[in-house]
Amino acid sequence: MTHPFDAAVALDATAPDTFAARTSPAYWNMVGPFGGITAATVLRAVESHPARLGEPLSLTVNYAAAVAEGPFTVQARPVRTNRSTQHWTVDILQPGPGGAPAVTTTATAVTAARRTTWSASDMPVPEAPPPETVAQRDVFRGVAWIQRYAMRPLAGALPQAWDGAESGDSLTRLWLRDEPPRPLDFAALTALCDVFYPRVWLRRALMVPAGTVSLTVYFHAGSDALAAVGSGWLLAQARAQEFRNGFFDQNAQLWNEAGRLLATSHQVVYYKE
Repeated sequence: MTHPFDAAVALDATAPDTFAARTSPAYWNMVGPFGGITAATVLRAVESHPARLGEPLSLTVNYAAAVAEGPFTVQARPVRTNRSTQHWTVDILQPGPGGAPAVTTTATAVTAARRTTWSASDMPVPEAPPPETVAQRDVFRGVAWIQRYAMRPLAGALPQAWDGAESGDSLTRLWLRDEPPRPLDFAALTALCDVFYPRVWLRRALMVPAGTVSLTVYFHAGSDALAAVGSGWLLAQARAQEFRNGFFDQNAQLWNEAGRLLATSHQVVYYKE
C-alpha cells in the first residue's frame, strides 16, 4: 500500500524537464496544500531528473500563490553543473485566468557530490527525554495535513487559551515523525522542516492569519545517514527572531535520536493583524 506521503509527491515525467503532479487531500492546509508537501514535491522533481548530480544540499521555495486543488506541472531544470555541485531552477505552474499557465511557486536548489572531510557541529542537540516517554498531545485539528505527523511536544505547544497574552519566547521543541511511520528520505525531511505552526501564534496567543512566503532548507546529512534513521523519531525545534510590520523570520533544526544534526531551515512568514 502506498504511503500517503509518496502518493502526495508522485510525479510523472511528461517532457524533458517537465513533470505532472496532483494535489493530495491528505496534505491539505487551509487554502491550499501544506507548504512542506509543496517543497517536498519540488525536491522530488530535482531528485527524479535524469541529469541530477549528487544529493540535495539546499532548497529554497518561494510561495508566490496558493496551489489550487487538482493537477499542476513542475518544471525542473539544471542551469549549471560544476565538478561537485549542480544548480537548479524549479517552477510549479497551473492554468491561470484565461487558461494560460501561471506560476504559483518558484524554487532554486543545489545538489552536490559530497566527499568525506573534517566535520564538526556548532549546534549541539538540546537535552530531551526519550520520545517513548513523551505523551502524544492533541494538536490543531483544523487541517488535514496535521494528521500525517506524530508530534510529541516538549516546549512551546499551542496556547491553551487564545487570549492575546503575549509570551516571552517563540521556541517550540518536539519529537516528530511521519504518521504512519515511513523511512526517512530527503523529500520527507524537507516537509518535516515546515511542520511548525506560525511562531506569531505562540508569541501572541492569537490565531492570526499567517503563511510562509519563502522557505530554505539546508541538508547536513547524506542518504546513508537518513537511511540509518529509518522510521525513527526526529528532535525538532523552531524559534522566530524578529516580528516586524507583517513579517517574521523563523529558524529550525532537526536532529536524529543519536543527536546528529540532519537539516536546518529558515523561512520568512507573512502575518496579519
